[in-house]
This record gives sequence, C-alpha cells and structure tokens, in this order.
Amino acid sequence: MSFIERVGKALEPLMLAMGLISPLATLPQIYKLYFSHSESAEGLSLVTWLLYTFIASLWTIYGLYHKNPTIWVGNGLGFMMYVAMVVGIIAHAGMTF
Repeated sequence: MSFIERVGKALEPLMLAMGLISPLATLPQIYKLYFSHSESAEGLSLVTWLLYTFIASLWTIYGLYHKNPTIWVGNGLGFMMYVAMVVGIIAHAGMTF
C-alpha cells in the first residue's frame, strides 16, 4: 500500500466527521431564518441556496452509487439543511433572488 493510500484510508473517519459537521454549520442560519430574524429573509440569496441544494443532491446520488458513506452521508444531510433554507426563504421572502 502506497503512502497516499495509507493517508487516504486514515483520513476516511475524519472526512466522514467533517461531512457531518459541515452541514450542521447551517443550523444557526436555519434558526435565524425561522425563529429570530425571519424579517431578514429578503437578504438571503434563494439562487445560492438552490444551487447548494442541487449540488448536494448530485453528490448524494454519486456517493450512493459508489456506496461511499463518506460522500453520501454529509451531502445527504447538507441536502436536507439546504432544502430547509430554500423553504424558509420562500416562506418568508417569496421567490426572491
């Protein structure tokens, strides 16, 4: 096994953890959007969150296809967080850019 393969294998658990932590970083934004600053939803970009949602869905499908939980777990969770943002933006600000 090459050095790169050993490092890659050693990074798998860390990358799975990062894949979970990264989408969870969206939780404060979701909280503000739904509970404390919903009047500021007009300042959020619907296009950006739609793109994040689309990209995360593609990565999730790709990870499932390759049976790689390091890819699909975090991106699946990210997809759900981003959908929550999209729904919140539409609910509080309408179809804005």
